[in-house]
Amino acid sequence: MIKMDTKDALVVFQGKHIRRAWHDNRWFFSVVDIVSVLTDSIDPKDYWYRIKKRELESSGIELSTFCRQLKLQSADGKYYETDCADTESMFRIIQSIPSKKAEPFKRWLAKVGYERVQEIENPELAQKRMKEIFKAKGYSNDWVEKRVRGIAIRDELTDEWDKRGINTEKEYAILTAEISKATFGLTPSEYKELKGLKKENLRDHMNDLEIIFTMLGEASTTKIARRKDAKGFIENKKAAKEGGTVAQVARKELEKRSGERVVSEENYLEEAESVKRKKLDSLK
Repeated sequence: MIKMDTKDALVVFQGKHIRRAWHDNRWFFSVVDIVSVLTDSIDPKDYWYRIKKRELESSGIELSTFCRQLKLQSADGKYYETDCADTESMFRIIQSIPSKKAEPFKRWLAKVGYERVQEIENPELAQKRMKEIFKAKGYSNDWVEKRVRGIAIRDELTDEWDKRGINTEKEYAILTAEISKATFGLTPSEYKELKGLKKENLRDHMNDLEIIFTMLGEASTTKIARRKDAKGFIENKKAAKEGGTVAQVARKELEKRSGERVVSEENYLEEAESVKRKKLDSLK
């Protein structure tokens, strides 16, 4: 099972996205994405096919042996088996691709491949980099602190699900939807539609309270799953609904006392969160 947040699953080289996955304690990068970056080919899949064929004919080396098939998310949002290679193997593959970008790309590849090793040895580095990315996107310090804490709570929950026999993307999605439906009355897909989102990460467009209640639902689910020693999908689905219900009760109580709904249509597509926050602060 490969778990990866959107923020981790994509890295950028010279403005182009490259998909990757953390597997067997190292990064694996999408070969097709790297071919696209290095060659600017309009059909990188075909280009990769021709590279493999040419290398086999000229040197007898089958480049596919340097790859591993891992499921990566495609543009349609679904996951497909994709040729991937770790940093060392990717260096060998790059040798077969004639490109002026090869050398700077090798330096970049070595850097992003090593960063994860550093983060494992010192988890504070991962949080620091994460905060820097969010701040660069225009989020305020207060929002970033909550978002990063939410990621930690989510990771704790998914680790717990792993231990309890949840091991497919579909099961993760269903359990997440159960928590969201109980907490907010909306599944993640319904929530995204309300906010006018498409491929964007829903949680990156939540305000402070939406993040807080998301955290409460997921933290409660973790606690309940442990307390009941939930095993397998059915038992964990019940725990997810109960965890979301805890957050629902708290949300409704706040809405009753404040007179305002927690669920919001607000997003940060056109105006950064920090800008919107300043505007709201100026009205107080």
